[in-house]
Amino acid sequence: MSRRVTQRDIARMTGVSQATVSLVLNNRTGDDVRIAPETRQRVLDAIRATGYVADPVARRLVSGRNRILGVFTYEPVFPSTAADFYHPFLVGIEQRAEQVGCDLLLFTSRADSRRIFHADSRIGIADGTILLGRRVDRDDLARLVGEGHAFVSVGRRDDAGGPVPYVGADYPAAVAALVERATGLGHSRIGYLGTGGPAESHADRLRGFFSAGPAAVVHLPPPSTGWLDAIGRERLTAVFLEEYADAVALVAAARERGLAVPGDLSVVALGEPSGLAPVDGSITGLRIPRREMGWQAVDQLTETIEGGGAVQRLLPCTVHPGATLSRIL
Repeated sequence: MSRRVTQRDIARMTGVSQATVSLVLNNRTGDDVRIAPETRQRVLDAIRATGYVADPVARRLVSGRNRILGVFTYEPVFPSTAADFYHPFLVGIEQRAEQVGCDLLLFTSRADSRRIFHADSRIGIADGTILLGRRVDRDDLARLVGEGHAFVSVGRRDDAGGPVPYVGADYPAAVAALVERATGLGHSRIGYLGTGGPAESHADRLRGFFSAGPAAVVHLPPPSTGWLDAIGRERLTAVFLEEYADAVALVAAARERGLAVPGDLSVVALGEPSGLAPVDGSITGLRIPRREMGWQAVDQLTETIEGGGAVQRLLPCTVHPGATLSRIL
């Protein structure tokens, strides 16, 4: 196997000092750095010709940066298919990381009891970390904030001893707009089916539901068994479901019982398909800006690494019109 090219090799090839090669590699300029343009170009040409790759440890000693961004999750979110819920987040993260010249490091060890901080934690290898997934350990979150680690959460997180930087979806505004659309179609008995927490994304959906006005009257938590009976007892004409899979199941159960959807019952999904669950493109619901959230998480993390403060940003959701929300006949 051929020997790895070093900075010393580049210096020897171009007739300059190793220090000059290091300055060019790290794009150092200014009054205190005097490198002739033709010399800088000669070094860059040699780097390209040899395929030289800077040693990350040595580069960290020079610049304090690895240009490595970590991605950590407490749950197995790395997708096996493009239909997976987390796939667009990861696409956005990868695309933007490539554009800003950073590599990604996926933290996947200790899958049985994932924690950011443990005896074999390698979080320090990365310049900063993106947290991805529905659940985040509160103690880990507080330590990240307290110790001043560079990180950003994909999804809104409650403060943990200080503001938590995040890029999230504006569920309250989107859900409230959908409730208003339903009331505009004549629905006055509307139900919400789901937990409403403790995950922040679920709590935000429920908060948006109740903020929309007096028509949002019923919260039916899981389990889903008996939902249709409860819907009948409450005389609901429209239901909003936290989980997409539950919306698909409810539509199927309603039609099996002889109810017309949306003629007898309107159904709105407040999530998106996940994993191998059935997909019904006719269901009215939200579209979460997942790729954009991953993209902006990289931008926000790189800004934090360079000394920026904690930023909390919510991106608007869009509505998939579908065919399961209609005017009461």
